[in-house]
Amino acid sequence: MGHSQTLTTPVCIIGSGPAAHTAAVYVARAELRPILFEGWLANGIAAGGQLTTTTDVENFPGFPGGIMGGELCDKFRAQSERFGTRIFSETVEEVDLSQRPFRVRTDDHQVEADTLIIATGAVAKRLEFKGSGEKDGFWNKGISACAVCDGAAPMFRKVPLAVIGGGDSAMEEALFLTRYGSKVYIIHRRDEFRASKIMQKRALDNPKIDVLYSHATLEAYGNEKGHLAGLTLQDLKTNETKDLQVSGLFFAIGHEPASKFLKGQLKTDADGYVLTTPGSTKTNVDGVYAAGDVQDKKYRQAITAAGTGCMAALEAEHFLQEHEIQQGKSEPTTAENEALPDNGRVPLEHRPV
Repeated sequence: MGHSQTLTTPVCIIGSGPAAHTAAVYVARAELRPILFEGWLANGIAAGGQLTTTTDVENFPGFPGGIMGGELCDKFRAQSERFGTRIFSETVEEVDLSQRPFRVRTDDHQVEADTLIIATGAVAKRLEFKGSGEKDGFWNKGISACAVCDGAAPMFRKVPLAVIGGGDSAMEEALFLTRYGSKVYIIHRRDEFRASKIMQKRALDNPKIDVLYSHATLEAYGNEKGHLAGLTLQDLKTNETKDLQVSGLFFAIGHEPASKFLKGQLKTDADGYVLTTPGSTKTNVDGVYAAGDVQDKKYRQAITAAGTGCMAALEAEHFLQEHEIQQGKSEPTTAENEALPDNGRVPLEHRPV
């Protein structure tokens, strides 16, 4: 990890979404001057994570009229910077958790940190077929990967909808969508679900849900307004094709947590989600915390991610206090950066504990 530019900090944060920036705000207000690596198209997504792929966000408190996902991410970032977080648009390539201070490496920097907060998120898996993409397709124009996030939008009310998947998440999302859609189709490649029996029964017993077993989606097509109007499906047993008119399509085929860069240094489950102590963000390595979707395979919401970001920040601060580690030492150790601005550290006033 030999690099010319080495920085030191009590707290290093890796991530760019609500978990990372909530942690940054709390840590920065505690005058710990965190360093945050937001990534450069990490996991193929712009800084801000999955929220940047969402249009209207209507379920984040404080915005009664809703807010665009990208704009909300910009506000997160601005608030972090306001309190003194130093943000680098670089992707972390490697971490060394074998000893403290922990080492974090990008192509341009090496950071030595007394504590580390992993908030790298998870990416919703999507299927690729004609019309499913962002540029020439209907992503965010009727196609989504989060029914809970987007399903209540006006465009999905009282219209037929479809869910692709066969696990518990697909059953849950289909059931959720029955509150809004006139009909919900579950499209599954196999002739049986892998969901739990109880979730299958709930879905199959719902009169608004129809199931299309052994079907694959070949194409999505639109209407004159440029929104999703339907799908071309293929029956995998007969090879026949047919049209399914729907105004919304939701992928429910799982998520991939962004934890590969850890290279097994933290305990994860079989799917790669970082394991934390129940009721905490503590990992199996003292001084390393995980927040947001990288450790949450159940809720996966911006607001729950923000909550765990707060938890991670407070736990990191308590760790530093217990170990009597010096605060406010995020200055670079090379002469090259001696003139970097102080970022206006703000005194901590009435901070909740």
